[in-house]
Amino acid sequence: MIPTYSMPPVNRCVILIRRPDGIPLARDFAIEERPRPRIGNGQILVRNLYLSADPVQRGWAANPAISPTGETMRALTVGVVLESRLPGISEGALVHGIFGWQDYAVASTADILSHIAEPRARASAFAGVLGMPGVTAWLALADLAPPAPGQTILVSTAAGSVGSVVGQIARAAGARVIGLTGSDDKAARCRGRYGYDLVFNYRDGDLASALASAAPHGFDTFFDNTGGWIADVAIRHMARYGRIIQCGTAATASWSPPPSGPRPEREVLTRVLTWSGFYIFDHAARFAEAIERLSDLMNAGALSYDEDIETGFAIVPGALEAIFAGANTGKKLIFIG
Repeated sequence: MIPTYSMPPVNRCVILIRRPDGIPLARDFAIEERPRPRIGNGQILVRNLYLSADPVQRGWAANPAISPTGETMRALTVGVVLESRLPGISEGALVHGIFGWQDYAVASTADILSHIAEPRARASAFAGVLGMPGVTAWLALADLAPPAPGQTILVSTAAGSVGSVVGQIARAAGARVIGLTGSDDKAARCRGRYGYDLVFNYRDGDLASALASAAPHGFDTFFDNTGGWIADVAIRHMARYGRIIQCGTAATASWSPPPSGPRPEREVLTRVLTWSGFYIFDHAARFAEAIERLSDLMNAGALSYDEDIETGFAIVPGALEAIFAGANTGKKLIFIG
């Protein structure tokens, strides 16, 4: 479950050297070597194995209070505990958390999202389908719009690490699931791998007509990872008393100044919609619960997932640029072990 890994004598770190203008680019980062850190009481030392590239990092990189320039880029990772002075976590355990783009991380309870003493899947899965993306899909649906037979559910970025799990959870619950994605290849993967009933490439053709044809009576739930013009179109095809889960805003490159667009409030009023935001890091205490349920689905053969894993530390600075360009074919990870 845990791959063989090396123990570098120094700590390679990806440093944020410039505040990004919209999507973080490779030139906004630099790689530095720093001394291997030491831990204190209530801390663990993690050897990172898989570094994750996630859309949420765009917001982190834009916020000086979260990601100061000159410091290691905030990031989700999966690693192995090398040393522990934190009760309840032993050396050799897998951990998933906010450990940064670096070889070694000093972490405390606040940084740890999940602690996997006995993994039921390979380590990389805990950065994706059993990590933040999969847990987001599970908890957001469970809390805000539980899928049920007879419902029609629309999912944007349907081939992404969150959207692919949303589609499968909804399908397993008996709902009809419609996906939106940005390429024909991804649309085919959604149908063949993730069980979507219909999938539309939003770059090709008239999206409004496609949605009207797919759901003449409207969508009961819209799980939205993009916002922007896609959401502007989708909200006008919601069923009365429908529910919108706002999980991401990937379609908007910058929020300074805030973009303008069609006004949604009349749609919310006349369709009596419930529109809720979901921020996964408010739910860290429930990661273990969700991981168990997702693991059950995996073991039952009801949950497929894809990973886009590259190897080598030099790749890391350009990883966010790649995912926002849609270049990945699954959960984007870099193995640095």
